[in-house]
Amino acid sequence: MKVRASLKSLKQQPGAQVVRRRGRVYVINKQNPRFKGRQG
Repeated sequence: MKVRASLKSLKQQPGAQVVRRRGRVYVINKQNPRFKGRQG
């Protein structure tokens, strides 16, 4: 999982979902799990 300042490039991938958990923003991608990411 990548920790990034901006998730813009990750959330444009096909299959990406933006999820808020415990005050952090995550991108999860079941189609291509390489594109998981966390912000904050």
